[in-house]
Amino acid sequence: MTEIDPLRAGHAAWCEADAPHSLVLRLPADQPLLMDAGVALAPLNIAYQTYGVLNADKSNAILVCHALTGDQHVANVHPLTGKPGWWETMVGPGKPVDTDRYFIICSNVVGGCLGTTGPASTNPATGQPYGLTMPMVTIRDMVRAQAMLVDHLGIDQLFCAIGGSMGGMQVLQWAATYPERVFSAIPIATAARHSSQNIAFHEVGRQAVMADPEWAAGRYFETGRLPTKGLAVARMAAHITYLSDEALHRKFGRKFQNKTAPTFSFDADFQIESYLRHQGSTFVERFDANSYLYLTRAMDYFDLAADYEGSLARAFQHTKTRFCVASFTSDWLFPTAASRSIVHALNAGGASVSFVEIETDKGHDAFLLDVPELFATTSGFLEGAARARGLKTAKGTS
Repeated sequence: MTEIDPLRAGHAAWCEADAPHSLVLRLPADQPLLMDAGVALAPLNIAYQTYGVLNADKSNAILVCHALTGDQHVANVHPLTGKPGWWETMVGPGKPVDTDRYFIICSNVVGGCLGTTGPASTNPATGQPYGLTMPMVTIRDMVRAQAMLVDHLGIDQLFCAIGGSMGGMQVLQWAATYPERVFSAIPIATAARHSSQNIAFHEVGRQAVMADPEWAAGRYFETGRLPTKGLAVARMAAHITYLSDEALHRKFGRKFQNKTAPTFSFDADFQIESYLRHQGSTFVERFDANSYLYLTRAMDYFDLAADYEGSLARAFQHTKTRFCVASFTSDWLFPTAASRSIVHALNAGGASVSFVEIETDKGHDAFLLDVPELFATTSGFLEGAARARGLKTAKGTS
């Protein structure tokens, strides 16, 4: 596995945790985040990016909610990796989430590591990173913090909330918690609760991190060494779940990596092995190990129906939010059945909902990739919602 200089990686991650290359809303001690864990977290920092222009009546705002290892850099060059924004296929001028027409907001979630308060952030009470003293985070906590940001921006109602995977969970939580504040919602490749299989995969990843001797019970910031090997293994295991067998076979098959025969060793003989090792080694350069523990746990705890006496339909009862739910045929991490359950609950709650299952072999990660049917679905839904909302449409009418 490629070795990463932990001091270099750690320095970059820790700098972004307190002084990110983005906008930051800094909320003082008298404006705490009231968390599900029973803790009032303060002071609170929320790092975010915006794109486009907010119109005069502030009715064209779209909140983009990021997935597990995403961040606020949805449509700009990432400050640590130098790579394009993580959803540059979807967000930008003339794209489905059109920055020429809409005002786009994307914030780093609570518990993250790129400027929003999380375990890598400095605890003002101690002068040291929170580490495992950070309160446990839930999806609802993330949404509460986003609502505080939206309040700060003076926006009463979002035109749309959109996101995939963990981002889709946030979209559903927004619609359930603040139905009057979400005109339309696009949850993609997600579920209303995390499955036992997905919890199991997350536990494997967490144990990989915690088994790394450099993790030091979450206090690695005191040693100056990071659990890069454990975090890389966690990323490798998780990345497999984001792909499909068909996509892996098409891209890699059983091809050897820069050789024509096996070496009869434990080197990366196969291309897929080399690819996964690369995914692991590059991930540790931009992500904090403790944040990975916290955010996977937040997904595990997510069960929207449990907050409504076990009835998902009650979560959306009488909602006026317009929904477009999307899934992918080859997504076995968040299969179409999970999306259908959401759609059935929305129908039972009397919501306006459309649903599309998109044929693709790209797996769960399809929502991040070039999938024309997803682009067309998103564009068409937003166009219809814009007409209903009285916004300027693509043809310049309202």
